[in-house]
Amino acid sequence: MYTKQALREIGLRDQLSAEQLLSLDKDGFFIAENALTDKQCDLMAAEFDRLADSEQDQGGHEVHIEPTAQRVSNIFNKSSAFDACLEIPALLLASHHLLGEFKLHGANLREPLPGGGHQDLHADVPKKFSDDWWVSNAVVAFDDITLNNGPMRAVPGSHHWQPVNVAAVNVYDWQPSPLTDEEKARVPPDLSAPHPDELLVTCKRGSAIIINSCLWHSGTLNQGGGRRRVLHMTYTRRDLPQQLVQRQYLTPGLYERMSPAHRFLMDIEPVAEGASVMMESAGRGSGDWWAVDNPQ
Repeated sequence: MYTKQALREIGLRDQLSAEQLLSLDKDGFFIAENALTDKQCDLMAAEFDRLADSEQDQGGHEVHIEPTAQRVSNIFNKSSAFDACLEIPALLLASHHLLGEFKLHGANLREPLPGGGHQDLHADVPKKFSDDWWVSNAVVAFDDITLNNGPMRAVPGSHHWQPVNVAAVNVYDWQPSPLTDEEKARVPPDLSAPHPDELLVTCKRGSAIIINSCLWHSGTLNQGGGRRRVLHMTYTRRDLPQQLVQRQYLTPGLYERMSPAHRFLMDIEPVAEGASVMMESAGRGSGDWWAVDNPQ
């Protein structure tokens, strides 16, 4: 299977609008309204709370624990409530546009706690040349994102600039080149401070903010204390590693409810023709649960 085939098999034949393409290419992001219904938002928000209550201060431990925000990772193995997020047209189409052949990278629930959630300005991933896109990102909102509850800040057009403050775990085999004087001048002295060109991105619940992950952006402080539950869902090129290696956490429930197209996009297909999956519910490091049948 290949990406375009998988998208067709899940029923996706639309294209990004000219306005969405322009915003994605020029600004590095756009907002897709009505990506989820109110009913879906209610379901996902309630499931967010259930999982967060269960995991408490260990929430997100499979990927990253953030002291001033509640996080939950490995969500598709823990619940079917978020499955609709695997079929958000704008995210899939933007990922295909940016990345070509792609697969799921990560899916992390996040809510900034009252008085918390502020992050330093960063790009999620590096790049080796000007339009070398590695990852697409979506902030899928289960609550309204307002100016007071910790909206994302973004610097439009900065995906065309050099990477800044990329987490070491995301650099893969990238080696930074020496910065030119122009590039050095772009880097603010304080990455936690407001950037002169930043925008605070707000949206209604059910919207998805689609982002080129080379964009300079970050979370901001939840000043008002209102709920701001979102899903950060990312896709990457198929030659690059996943943030959460889905095969290392795969459960029977997830595998069995996914179609072949979804398995391809999640990279949880059997590894060879005639392969079978030895299902285990344990997590990372649990052993060889991908087994290939080779009948003699």
